[in-house]
Amino acid sequence: MPQAKPRPNVVLILADNLGWGELGCYGGGAIRGAPTPRIDALAAQGTRFLNFNVESDCVPTRSALMTGRHPVRTGAMQSVPAGLPQGIIPWERTLAEAFSAQGYATAMYGKWHLGDKEGRYPKDKGFDEWYGIPRTTNETMFFNAVGFDPEVVEVPHVMEGRKGHPAEKRELYDLEMRRRIDENLTQRSCNFIGSHAGKTPFFLYVPLTQLHFPTIPHRDFEGRTGKGDFADSLVEMDARVGQILDAVEDHGIAGNTVFIFASDNGPEYRRPWRGSAGIWAGTYHTAMEGALRVPLIVRWPGKVPAGRQTNEIVHVVDLFPTLARIAGLEVPTDRPIDGVDQSALLLGQAEKSAREGFVYYIKTELRAAKWRDWKMHFVWEVEPNAGPNHLETPYVFNVVQDPKEETDVNTTQGWVRGPIRHMVNNFQASLKAHPPIPPGAPDDYTPSYDMAAIPNPNARGGGTP
Repeated sequence: MPQAKPRPNVVLILADNLGWGELGCYGGGAIRGAPTPRIDALAAQGTRFLNFNVESDCVPTRSALMTGRHPVRTGAMQSVPAGLPQGIIPWERTLAEAFSAQGYATAMYGKWHLGDKEGRYPKDKGFDEWYGIPRTTNETMFFNAVGFDPEVVEVPHVMEGRKGHPAEKRELYDLEMRRRIDENLTQRSCNFIGSHAGKTPFFLYVPLTQLHFPTIPHRDFEGRTGKGDFADSLVEMDARVGQILDAVEDHGIAGNTVFIFASDNGPEYRRPWRGSAGIWAGTYHTAMEGALRVPLIVRWPGKVPAGRQTNEIVHVVDLFPTLARIAGLEVPTDRPIDGVDQSALLLGQAEKSAREGFVYYIKTELRAAKWRDWKMHFVWEVEPNAGPNHLETPYVFNVVQDPKEETDVNTTQGWVRGPIRHMVNNFQASLKAHPPIPPGAPDDYTPSYDMAAIPNPNARGGGTP
């Protein structure tokens, strides 16, 4: 009898606040003072997605990635300080839990940002082991802040946890540790690959901390480019990705490993660490194209076409059902799943995306909807905190003809308002039928859904009458 094909390993690296215009293979690199040869080579060996879309910032994107659901459904919509209810509730089923249920070894090394108490840590949500931070990197600046009082604010730590055991605090997460953490995450990732290569299929999730502010590099990379801390940090990130790639190669498993590199949202906007969205306008925390559209590169030798690029729409929620199809995982059927299976597009079996568009919320407010080549803005805010302008007549932009979103085409291309409105109405009907989990819901909160009705409004054809 023929032997069953071995299940593929999956390595998923998620950069933090890496804009579309930073990497060499997306038009940045040397232009940004920071060549990125390892990630550029990865793009040449796999498929580069030019229209990969995410949520507005760190928490909602990570929630969408882990659940395949838009964060307006999960209640995980924003970063909040330590000690306040946050993240996804235990009822949510994560991508890591789906891998674990199929016998995969699972590990996460990096930034979680989806819960900071027992029951909500990564080791409670499908990962066999975790080392990293429960919240975010700007907490490293607390120690040097004027009047900082550790008696009233939880002191940030790097943490470690294993499934079935309490998480433990390790190093203080101060500015010096901020410089060192990605080195630690990378080393642990390489060790994990070595311990499982050729033995057990594995899912390795590495949400790095670069390029989140404060964007400062490891001391070994300090001054490397001569272009400042931001460029040095970008070079460090490229090198860390290269180290993980080398571990996959050195252990002879590249041919059976799906290697994914992506970013969680558009570029950092806080000066002096301002990032770049390339040809697009805007940064994260907005509905501009520079917030939505970020790098995604996938390599799987012999399966994912090499040297290919596609401008078809893909959304971060699609990664769950797509990886489920590839790895033989089960997608939950007792709740709305917004992601669609993009394996045919990924494997070169289809030229078109399985979706035509998606809705875009910031917290609970519908800000925009993107469909084919167009985007409709219901609320206009180009810079974070500039003040949202709720539009009586929504703007419509053709983002192929007008990547900066400067020329409203309501008059000349107004026909697109129909299918966009249908897509929005379908999604809102789904929210009504399946009420969202409220932010800050307790651990024992359990939604009650009738799954009889509403199809995924984001799937191809979902926006049409």
